[in-house]
Amino acid sequence: MNPTALAGMSLNTFLSEYWQKKPLLIRNALPQIESPVDADVLAGLACEDAVESRLIIRDGDSWDLQHGPFNDEIFSALPETDWTLLVQAVDHCVPKAAELLELFNFIPRWRIDDLMMSYANKGGGVGPHFDHYDVFLVQASGQRKWEVGGRYDESSPIRENLPVKILKDFHPTDSWVLDSGDILYLPPGIGHNGIAQGDGCITCSVGFRTPAHSEILREYTDYLGDRLTESSRYQDPDLTAQRNTGEISIHTIEKFQQIISDYVQDSAAISDWFGRYITTPKYQHVNDLEFQQSEHAYSLTELKSQLASNYCLARNEGSRFAFKTEAKHNTLFVDGHVIETQPNSNELIALLCNQIMLQPKDFTQSEDNLQLLLTLLNHSSLYLTE
Repeated sequence: MNPTALAGMSLNTFLSEYWQKKPLLIRNALPQIESPVDADVLAGLACEDAVESRLIIRDGDSWDLQHGPFNDEIFSALPETDWTLLVQAVDHCVPKAAELLELFNFIPRWRIDDLMMSYANKGGGVGPHFDHYDVFLVQASGQRKWEVGGRYDESSPIRENLPVKILKDFHPTDSWVLDSGDILYLPPGIGHNGIAQGDGCITCSVGFRTPAHSEILREYTDYLGDRLTESSRYQDPDLTAQRNTGEISIHTIEKFQQIISDYVQDSAAISDWFGRYITTPKYQHVNDLEFQQSEHAYSLTELKSQLASNYCLARNEGSRFAFKTEAKHNTLFVDGHVIETQPNSNELIALLCNQIMLQPKDFTQSEDNLQLLLTLLNHSSLYLTE
């Protein structure tokens, strides 16, 4: 497999030599690239209440950070240079941005987080920093200089009394100017500093999920706690007399260790939890008991009619899909839920989790398949489009 974004490099080479190991500059990886949105659309998104956005302005050695939503007055008051606008999850709002994200589908889909886009005038940037996650930095228009080098973590000193985390001791080992279509891959912990070389600099950041161990443990124990009954309790029918009743015995610790170990060793519980956890939408709130209902509830007859008219089914840009294979039955996870399916829908399930758009010719229109699609359509995880 030679993904387009790797410009001819094999996936095996990339994974074995670069992934989470060292940076990679890929020149002219996407020579025909067009920015999914222009500056005006990006600014418009940053004015929306539901969109996460930031403005970072540098004035000499001082920095200012503002959080959206913004308005026209704020944008009109910006200086001519040294500022950048960052907008998270543009792929949730713009189908073309979601299509760009698909170019990086050679990494397991559950690892892909979102597409952040930044617009900067000359000198704009966020300062030297590091991220806890992998990122592909795609230059969509204009030029940006990247200074890269060194590994950093929470113990690395940062400059004090600033609203943004800027590395205090940043010593780059490499420096490149990226043109439109160039891509820079950075593993977690690698220090980097991007500086717009002129006006109209648009960079797309494809971020990947690297859940912290603390989050994994909290989420899994919350999942277990919600499913255990009050009768699941500590028991010690083998209790023996102690010389000092104030002492916590080794036997007691071993019992609690065994309780915890039993849940950690429950692969079925971990598998079910992980599918729900990893498909929970990043921003859209999903009720624990039901999906967000679509405004219009489609009937099976309407769905068949739309498919007969060559309408396609597209994944809601804010939704997440994944599946696991068990014996002969694929289990489908969508937006934090397990979806009831039939074994003869396995092929459709695999397609739903690997493609953002389904054409009528892509799948068998059996009753089970249509019922599955209808469920996802009426819960807003899919939508019909021409």
